[in-house]
Amino acid sequence: MSTPAAPTGSPLTHFDAQGQAHMVDVGAKASTDRVAVAEGRITMQPATLALIESGTAKKGDVLGVARLAGIMAAKKTSDLIPLCHPIALTRVAVDFEVDRGTNSVLCRATTACTGQTGVEMEALTAASVALLTVYDMCKAVDRGMVVEGVRLVEKRGGKSGDFVITAC
Repeated sequence: MSTPAAPTGSPLTHFDAQGQAHMVDVGAKASTDRVAVAEGRITMQPATLALIESGTAKKGDVLGVARLAGIMAAKKTSDLIPLCHPIALTRVAVDFEVDRGTNSVLCRATTACTGQTGVEMEALTAASVALLTVYDMCKAVDRGMVVEGVRLVEKRGGKSGDFVITAC
């Protein structure tokens, strides 16, 4: 069975003219400063959120561990996403905002580099893994937690220009 060829001029850059997956050649692209921001949310029971805020979860500082997990994940993105380029990151920040009104924690991951390709996948990976780490650390008391809304909210730099989500 053959793979259908990507249409000529296809915006799907990870497919060649025969429709085969490949790593995009970024060798001729100029190095520019690039930044990406991704976010997502984990919703939980009020008691679970109280455990996180108080720092009394059995496994320890939930958000501190989740921050480190997100940073580590950003650095390993090319090992996880098959066609993703290894990138020399210059910055990874993972921040959390507790929202008692919705019994949730918002995670915002920011990644940066100076290079020939963007850092969107690194930001998305950091946010995803940080939220999954919150789940892992709290699942003994709340298996009904929901990770949702992981998305790119901002991207700066590169040939395609800037992208910013302006409304939620």
